[in-house]
Amino acid sequence: MAELGKKYCVYCLAEEDMAAHVGASRTPQEVMEHYVSMYIHGNLGKACIPDTIPNRVTDHTCPSGGPLSPSLTTPLPPLDISVAEQQQLGYMPLRDDYEIEYDQDAETLISGLSVNYDDDDVEIELKRAHVDMYVRKLKERQRRKNIARDYNLVPAFLGKDKKDKEKTPKRKITKEEKELRLKLRPLYQFMSCKEFEDFFENMHKERILRAKIRELQRYRRNGITKMEESAEYEAARHKREKRKENKNIASSKRGKEEGKEGEFAAIENLPGFELLSDREKVLCSSLNLSPARYLTVKTIIIKDHLQKRQGIPSKSRLPSYLDKVLKKRILNFLTESGWISRDAS
Repeated sequence: MAELGKKYCVYCLAEEDMAAHVGASRTPQEVMEHYVSMYIHGNLGKACIPDTIPNRVTDHTCPSGGPLSPSLTTPLPPLDISVAEQQQLGYMPLRDDYEIEYDQDAETLISGLSVNYDDDDVEIELKRAHVDMYVRKLKERQRRKNIARDYNLVPAFLGKDKKDKEKTPKRKITKEEKELRLKLRPLYQFMSCKEFEDFFENMHKERILRAKIRELQRYRRNGITKMEESAEYEAARHKREKRKENKNIASSKRGKEEGKEGEFAAIENLPGFELLSDREKVLCSSLNLSPARYLTVKTIIIKDHLQKRQGIPSKSRLPSYLDKVLKKRILNFLTESGWISRDAS
């Protein structure tokens, strides 16, 4: 504005000088109007001044997307994050840059370049190749920033995406769909976020349609041609499956009971079986020891234990069929059951 004011003052002074040169009969405004009408808009002006003045400033950039096009590396709007989060990321919002960028040393390709008038063709082409390599690296850097911005990777890193998901709940994603999304992650760099979400939703719709087609084909195989008949068919099928499930549960229970009874089949008909507890039955079955022999050994061990506690000396009169392994197993069992103390065993 100051420069424009200076030019206006100079222009006004020129008008006053011209009016003074013509004489006092003309005012500066009349002198200016006469000059414009006769010399600019008159025949002389039409002959000398073209209708459209061409722009003589040469634009050395390539807006069409060439190697030096400024649109290739146009920064995105700055991220809406707090100062603490900016420091955590090393983010500079006014430049939309990070302290550590992709291919951090890319600028070394052109940092030492200089244009000299005595460069030959080979040197010029070599420098152009360096500039082209640098621009390609800038494109890749900006492409990665665009992907991170499109898929909200920065809010995800800061934990803000969880809050947004809680505010706008969508349909529940199954475990299979989560695994499929992980497998499709390489497509992020080729598709925008909206395109990927549409693609994923279309795959979900495809699975639903395929399941519906299989269901209709099953109806047709069973002779159902109308949707009204399908409800009755599904009710009958549900009843059949319920009966079959109950039958399987009953058979499994009966099998368990038979298995438990069969576990003691070798000793259940022997004398003394009804005097054993469930744990003693399992012990006798595992040791292949008859209930009567087990009860005899148990009685002798407990009697000797009581005599020792009373201070009465006693000799061990265990039967000959009781080896060291059986004796140890029975002593451990009686100790765990509380029949005898641990020091006695």
